[in-house]
Amino acid sequence: MDLGHNGTVTDLTLRLEQTDVTVIAAGVDIARYAFEPGGEISEGPKPFLHPLRALDGALLTGFRPWDHRWHKGLQMTWTHVSGQNFWGGNTFRPEHGDYALLDNVGTIRHDGFTTVADGGPEVAFTEELTWITQGGEEWLSETRTHRFHGVDTDRGLWMLDFSTTLRNVSGRELELGSPTTEGRPGAGYTGFMIRMPRAWTGGRVLAGGFPDDAGDDGVMGHVAPWVAFSGEHDDIDGGATVLAFAGTSTGAPPIRWFVRSEPIPVLAPSPSFDEYVVLDPGAELSLAHRHVFGDRIWTPDETRALAEELAP
Repeated sequence: MDLGHNGTVTDLTLRLEQTDVTVIAAGVDIARYAFEPGGEISEGPKPFLHPLRALDGALLTGFRPWDHRWHKGLQMTWTHVSGQNFWGGNTFRPEHGDYALLDNVGTIRHDGFTTVADGGPEVAFTEELTWITQGGEEWLSETRTHRFHGVDTDRGLWMLDFSTTLRNVSGRELELGSPTTEGRPGAGYTGFMIRMPRAWTGGRVLAGGFPDDAGDDGVMGHVAPWVAFSGEHDDIDGGATVLAFAGTSTGAPPIRWFVRSEPIPVLAPSPSFDEYVVLDPGAELSLAHRHVFGDRIWTPDETRALAEELAP
């Protein structure tokens, strides 16, 4: 990717080890992808990206916070899949109007890498995965690619492109939904979700097509081309910005934003916020998203300009 006069592209490298992949740029481990993480079944074991770091080394993700132990950095999830929970933790029960820990928490298994591109202005890896119910049934197969690129040391940012194709291998129709499709308003969390550091609680939320003061409540559940979340760090001075693009989905529902600044800092372009994605046996769903990680709090004008420039 050529950033022209606005910035200087820096090469990346990749280190593949037995259970994780580390991506390095400008001397910083900007991302660790744990593809065989293990963990308690109640947390919905699945691959995740943590830690993610800005180019100045500042931490951008939270991990196993006390309020939701299954929130692990940036990860691909789904809260409701025909009664199964591939998110982790409690499941919303519409018949009771509450959450409970049920015997329905599945796992996402890494089956192997098919390609690994290491070195140069971008690094990428593609893998095959299987979504397995707690009862041991294989319901979804997945092909997933992470591409790290656009490292700009002048402007202090880097980019991640995430794409995935889910295939229904269960032999039955699957309904992919969220707590909101099950009846809880404003809780359409699912898909590619990032949990940010607790210090970012109360951080600023901006969105394309919305006024600067819309905030998380004004953006929640709406369609927007992008959302940016900025927060202040603990331990070190300054802050950072995560800019996420809605991207694309081959599902019928539009991508809507799940975003909370309080009581916890979370952000996800939700493919089934308030409508099911229905997959017939053998059918596929493809998603693509871009995230940009900046090493300071951008002004609203900067954020909007960068969102226009860096859109996929």
